[in-house]
Amino acid sequence: MKIENFNVNSKELIKRTKEFAHRCVKLSISLPKSDLGNHIRRQLIRCSTSVAAN
Repeated sequence: MKIENFNVNSKELIKRTKEFAHRCVKLSISLPKSDLGNHIRRQLIRCSTSVAAN
């Protein structure tokens, strides 16, 4: 796939990354309240909310 195929303006990209982060946070709420669930929750939130930074 070539770069030219990614014709997404910055406002649309910001909107999509915010929606992705929001959905990940909602998903993290449904994870079990255990050590493993807490670990996955923290990792999921940390990664999904840093998409724009990368």
